[in-house]
Amino acid sequence: MGRFQSKRKSSIRLLRAAAALLLAGLVTQGCSAEPEAANEETAALLPTQNITAASFGCISDLTAVDRFFVGNLNGDLDATVAVASAAEGGVYPAGSVVQLVPTEVMVKREAGFNPVTRDWEYFDLDVSAAGTKILTRGAEEVVNRFGNSCQDCHVKAAPQFDLICKTDHGCDPIPINDVMIRALQKTDPRCEAQALTSEEAEGLQQLQAALGV
Repeated sequence: MGRFQSKRKSSIRLLRAAAALLLAGLVTQGCSAEPEAANEETAALLPTQNITAASFGCISDLTAVDRFFVGNLNGDLDATVAVASAAEGGVYPAGSVVQLVPTEVMVKREAGFNPVTRDWEYFDLDVSAAGTKILTRGAEEVVNRFGNSCQDCHVKAAPQFDLICKTDHGCDPIPINDVMIRALQKTDPRCEAQALTSEEAEGLQQLQAALGV
């Protein structure tokens, strides 16, 4: 019994010493002139509050659902896929990423971020083989390549679909067809090269002509 108590006291001393070291480390971080490590830890814990261009990569690295791709910056991919796949709709969890084409993306932010957009944030991206650059982000101020506001389009989705547009969700038709969408997805310059069908190649040329590219 005496040996057990001695071991127990030794364990308590070790735990107290570890706690003291942890506290000292936190105090040091708080006073340090080099906050990078603390910022990296915060970004890992709260990714939806620390979104940068590095948060977005090759579109096909996400999970395909219907004709778009989804992901989750908080790691809750299964919950995002479940809502995206549900015929009856649902509310997407925080961190959800929804992307139809490489240059446009929606991210579900933390609760209370923006009641007008049901906490979605829109991003207009410039993409190249070198990576991603955020051109604009926010709500009504974000417009697509055709000059249309992302919010004005998505707000027309039926309430149960949480502002996500599919062909039967109530949103206005978009000015590109499925062939063009597939071509854009396959030619994301951040991804490994994918072969286009002749139909997709023709659709891409038509889209580029319409945009004056």
